[in-house]
Amino acid sequence: MTTTSMPAAAVPDGRGRLPDVEALPPMSPAERMARGRAARTRVPLDRFGRWTPRPDRPDPISMLEWQATKRDPALVPIRHARMAASAFAFFRGSAAIMAGDLASTPITGLRAQLCGDAHLVNFGLFDTPERVHVFDINDFDETLPGPWEWDLARLAASIEIAGRDLGFAGGDRRAAVVSAVGEYRSQMSAFGEMGNLDVYYARLDSTALLGRLSDDAGRTARGIRHDVARGMRHGRLDAFARLVERDAGDLRFVSRPPLVVPVEELLDHEARRRYVGVMREFLGQYRASLSAERQQLLDGYRYVEMARKVVGVGSVGTRCWVVLMIGRDADDPLLLQLKEAKRSVLEPYAGAYPSREKGRRVVDGQRLMQSASDPLLGWYRLRALDGKLHDFYVRQLWDGKASIDVAHLDEQGLARYAATCGWTLARAHARTGPRISIAAYLEDGDEFDDAMARFASTYADLNEEDHSRLVAAIDAGRVPAADTAV
Repeated sequence: MTTTSMPAAAVPDGRGRLPDVEALPPMSPAERMARGRAARTRVPLDRFGRWTPRPDRPDPISMLEWQATKRDPALVPIRHARMAASAFAFFRGSAAIMAGDLASTPITGLRAQLCGDAHLVNFGLFDTPERVHVFDINDFDETLPGPWEWDLARLAASIEIAGRDLGFAGGDRRAAVVSAVGEYRSQMSAFGEMGNLDVYYARLDSTALLGRLSDDAGRTARGIRHDVARGMRHGRLDAFARLVERDAGDLRFVSRPPLVVPVEELLDHEARRRYVGVMREFLGQYRASLSAERQQLLDGYRYVEMARKVVGVGSVGTRCWVVLMIGRDADDPLLLQLKEAKRSVLEPYAGAYPSREKGRRVVDGQRLMQSASDPLLGWYRLRALDGKLHDFYVRQLWDGKASIDVAHLDEQGLARYAATCGWTLARAHARTGPRISIAAYLEDGDEFDDAMARFASTYADLNEEDHSRLVAAIDAGRVPAADTAV
């Protein structure tokens, strides 16, 4: 692999890279509305619909090769194979590629905390600390403050691409995109009329989710009900049963290389010597990132073992570990996931995060955007043998988490699910951004909805071309790929 530097980003002067934003003085609602309307004068609502890729757009395969140099070379072929499976799978793994494309889109200058990878599969169900199932964004690897339009554009493109993968007609795909963008727009207007605490407490529980996904007769697709029910059952004991075995009375992770590999199988002599100290440092740092009452909860568990676990599509090749801890006894397990946090793919275009701890960036963004976050969400920084620092964020594994399987959706179901994701994204942006100004920019008409639908179609065409290039690069032997079951 010869590519060693990141391909040059296509960033237009004055539109892609954002200047530092000075703190704004307190503004009245009328002043905030005026700010949004002024943005509409600078950036007309139909501008997104007229977007085309820049002629000097970086080669997407070179971008993947550059990313591969920052990942475990033994796992990179799995990532490429998973991305090659379909155009939608490619899109899931191409957040860095799209970030460069989004940098050439028009922006209003209104910023919110972004998910950074707001596609359909990065929304789902999870348990709150009060053990209530809610629907929300569930992936924050790329979270960063930035232009609110970028999250909405990635969501819109994912809907169009998913609809194509499902074989839906163009009119049905467009209806689903418009449903999501229209819901975002109308709910941002509603949130603009609400008080700060009311916005903060807004959320969708599982009952409200099923209501939104049901038709006028109250019928919900059987597959969707199955996914929701599975999420309610899918907790730490399920993960424990799948990943842990008893060996002569002792608990240990199963070995299913390359997808699940106990740490002992990966360590050389020097690493084995450092292992105990590394784990002690991990537990100390992670504990310090938690609040006092959650530190006390963690103190009730003891460390048993850890294993490497391959997850997702875009994340394959980054360092990801699962940690087994035991509380009262062997029937009281705690499974933690340590996922490597790298620089957000948005940072070259939206600016660097103030904290040097990349795990903290993920945790901060998740706490800002979610209606309720994992109480054991924290971060950790490892100094490797070569002196390099690696950042991780830590959370519970499979604590009542599940996604809606997009493959279960028909045309109407996709539109309803897309609208639910639009509502959820609007709520997250309303919590962290200038909701009154964004609402004033979007107005009450559907001009922006239509523009975003045109953008989504244009980008889906581009994504198909990129996916075909990856398949061709694999066939030509330029890019390694190894098909491994999830």
